[in-house]
Amino acid sequence: MSQLTRIGVAIDEDLLERFDSLIQSRGYSNRSEAFRDLIREQLVEAKAASPDQEVVGSLTLVYDHHVRMLSDKLLNLQHDHHKEILSTLHVHLDHDNCLEVMLIRGAAERVNAIADQLISTKGVRHGKLTIAAAGADL
Repeated sequence: MSQLTRIGVAIDEDLLERFDSLIQSRGYSNRSEAFRDLIREQLVEAKAASPDQEVVGSLTLVYDHHVRMLSDKLLNLQHDHHKEILSTLHVHLDHDNCLEVMLIRGAAERVNAIADQLISTKGVRHGKLTIAAAGADL
């Protein structure tokens, strides 16, 4: 771990009270760790905005498995991107609905394109991609 540096930040009292309530509800033991997480989040977003930067993503899909050929389409798309899709988890939510989580790694532009392709497949009810850093550079 690198050396810690102290900084001062001027914040409106009302905003700070709201921030303290938020971080307390999320279980932070102090403001410093909450600030560090906010900074890291912004750094990851900036990295993901650069098309060539390597990122990892967690793609969550909810879909109706009764939609004709949907499972086959999703599986074929996953095979088309076998180098980027590292792992999948499939869960039966109920009689009609399935949840699938895919871990995707690659250039940010490619990860987003793969996610968009899967999310936009007819029969997918909901999809969300969450990007994370692909290394220990944060």
